[in-house]
Amino acid sequence: MTDEKDSQPIDNPDEAVTMRRGIRSFVLRQGRMTEGQKKAYDRSWPRYGLTREQGMIDPRQVFGRQAVLNLEIGFGMGQSLATMAEAAPEQDFIGVEVHTAGVGALLKEVENRGLDNVRIYNIDANDVIDLCLPDASLDRVMLFFPDPWHKKRHHKRRLVQPEFVQRIRHKLRVGGIFHLATDWENYSEHMMEVMSEAEGFANTMPEGGFAPRPKDRPQTKFEQRGLQRGHGVWDLLFRRTN
Repeated sequence: MTDEKDSQPIDNPDEAVTMRRGIRSFVLRQGRMTEGQKKAYDRSWPRYGLTREQGMIDPRQVFGRQAVLNLEIGFGMGQSLATMAEAAPEQDFIGVEVHTAGVGALLKEVENRGLDNVRIYNIDANDVIDLCLPDASLDRVMLFFPDPWHKKRHHKRRLVQPEFVQRIRHKLRVGGIFHLATDWENYSEHMMEVMSEAEGFANTMPEGGFAPRPKDRPQTKFEQRGLQRGHGVWDLLFRRTN
């Protein structure tokens, strides 16, 4: 990731590594949870955590209601996800993050804000998509500031690829939104090319371009600093059409 998501790596990489082949949704880094993050993890994971071993979930059973369901892939330290969940208590949010420090940080936010509309996976998002979420179960998928792999020889490692987009499509209901954002212009162009050519998706912008930042996507401190320095941020909003 290109914002504060990079600053807190995984405590035990072996816990979250997928055995599946293909492009991983994360980059492993070394590090440990803070004491506060660990305590929040120990206290609240049994209530808010979801696992690969549970298999396909029924969101209505998980949250105890029928509601708009959002998925954020790679929530970093969880500040944005917690802010969105607090602002929309009538909606439900599933967050995916491989780094346990970020999971602990989000669980602290969940506790502090008294949220009950958040659930968390601490595994590779590819496994969540393929093994845990029913088709047509999501109203919105959010992918904010994924690792840009800015060197040209590494572009093939970028998560946003045609095959990945089609897997996301099947998890969205018809009419659901795939919201992407990046602060790397080259990656934004790559995203736009892939999404514009993707079967079953249509750009929500009438002119077919990038979207203004939706008010419900919180700005991170990193993003605010970048904008002050003249750095760009590009949002893409595509709707599943069939």
